[in-house]
Amino acid sequence: MIDKVKNYLSEVEKFVATKEDEIEQFRIKYLSKKGGIITDLFTDFKNVPSEEKKEFGQFLNQLKDSVSDKINFLKLSLSSTDDKISDIDLSLTAENSKLGSRHPISLTRNEITDIFTRLGFTISEGPEMEDDYHVFSALNFPPEHPARDMQDTFFIEKNPDILLRTHTSSVQVRVMENQKPPIRTISPGRVFRNEAISARAHCIFHQIEGLYIDKNVSFADLKQTLMYFAKEMFGEETKIRLRPSYFPFTEPSAEMDISCSLCGGKGCNVCKYTGWLEILGCGMVDPNVLESNGIDSTIYTGFAFGMGIERIAMLKHGIKDLRLFFENDLRFLSQFR
Repeated sequence: MIDKVKNYLSEVEKFVATKEDEIEQFRIKYLSKKGGIITDLFTDFKNVPSEEKKEFGQFLNQLKDSVSDKINFLKLSLSSTDDKISDIDLSLTAENSKLGSRHPISLTRNEITDIFTRLGFTISEGPEMEDDYHVFSALNFPPEHPARDMQDTFFIEKNPDILLRTHTSSVQVRVMENQKPPIRTISPGRVFRNEAISARAHCIFHQIEGLYIDKNVSFADLKQTLMYFAKEMFGEETKIRLRPSYFPFTEPSAEMDISCSLCGGKGCNVCKYTGWLEILGCGMVDPNVLESNGIDSTIYTGFAFGMGIERIAMLKHGIKDLRLFFENDLRFLSQFR
């Protein structure tokens, strides 16, 4: 008799149901007052030998509790399933929804910031609407500099001292104002310039600028930093070259080219058959900039660099028209899924 109850216990444990009528049939089978298994077992209790009654009774009670628990569990499971089904919007299309992806500008910005954060650079952000001081004056732009002209800058009519920032160097000025050296930061963000929109230019674009100020910072540190970036971004075989240039806020200044990854430096229409592609401007921070921001130029030196994110993305992915980044054409964006 005890073995018979044990078999029932095993059967109850393995039982599953997906419908309410299956649960009801299970309940009738075990708990019905007429012909139910447990009812019959209690009736047969009087026929159990005296020495087995105690053990048999324990197993019988266990079976009754197991059946009740199983019924409650199955009913609760079906109830929660019904709730989930009721949350389904049956008016939705049966077609699978296509997943989106990050914009290529975001992907490129994240890749660039990841490289520089591995070198210990922090990320700084600032307002897109700025004042003349933070965009120009604090960066050693003289009053007559052509960048201040309306042809290059979007000024706010009601307040000519307020403008849309033309570079994220304004964020670096705010960092220097509020933080003492050593400073090692990059400033990604959107910038604005009053330019005609074409395949190679736009009035809105994105930049990442870097700043490192500390004792004994040299041009060699700048070169090694940019070489590391170029190899991480474009591949280990990438070469760089620095050409003398001019920027108001750095001295000496340079523009950096990388070897063309499309032709391997042999020359193609993308690199105009030179084997080189310009990607950024850089230089040692001008002492006037340090002094105007409260940093002693006799103790500290530093370097700065800046690059257009669209430019890097175009070189990285072989994109030839800058306007594609702003048109939200799904045929273009789906390539980056």
